[in-house]
Amino acid sequence: MTDRQLRILFVEDELNLAEIVRESLESRGFQVTHLATASTALEAYYNQKPDILILDVMLPDADGFALARQIRATDMDTPVIFLTSRSLPQDVVTGFESGGNDYLKKPFSMEELVVRIKALTSKSRTLFREMADPDAPVIIGSQYAFHYRQALLKRNEVIVSLTAREAELLKLFLLNRNQVMDRKSILLHIWGNDDFFTGRSLDVFITRLRKYLQHDPEVRIMNIRGVGYKLIG
Repeated sequence: MTDRQLRILFVEDELNLAEIVRESLESRGFQVTHLATASTALEAYYNQKPDILILDVMLPDADGFALARQIRATDMDTPVIFLTSRSLPQDVVTGFESGGNDYLKKPFSMEELVVRIKALTSKSRTLFREMADPDAPVIIGSQYAFHYRQALLKRNEVIVSLTAREAELLKLFLLNRNQVMDRKSILLHIWGNDDFFTGRSLDVFITRLRKYLQHDPEVRIMNIRGVGYKLIG
């Protein structure tokens, strides 16, 4: 996918900032649709099927987190970058739990935004993301069935609803089952960067997946010291 073919849906209600960002991205060959509200953005998303979404967190009729959750109900793959002036670590975690792939704090440089767009849309990012049949359940160990499209983890009659990011991370582990995955690769493939906040978020998600999978002794997410993780099961 070339930059000129890339379709960006950009949702930002600060019109001066939005104009600067839109013009800068278009000057680099991207196709940009800018909207200022969540409601118009959701309609445009369904009509246009963009390659990537850039969402401001604070919008006049909703927040970007809620918009992302609506999109993730049917689309687990289109990358989402959040733009925000919020700086609390919990806001970052909320962004990723809502289905975001990256989180960029204002003010930011256009160069940084472009790098993150390219990282999230590059072909190399899809190497670990293909499933033979995304609608078919994946068996984990002897007790679990993972339904990726529905973001559900089932054990007998117990059903756990996963967040979009938990489902993406579990999918990545299953596509690389019994193989060592280095921490940086996980961060880059899921979030598009490996900064401090995404690293902390990854730690939270690993802990949660381990808790969900703790009932089957055949299944483990192992720490590989100095490298990353390995899913066995």
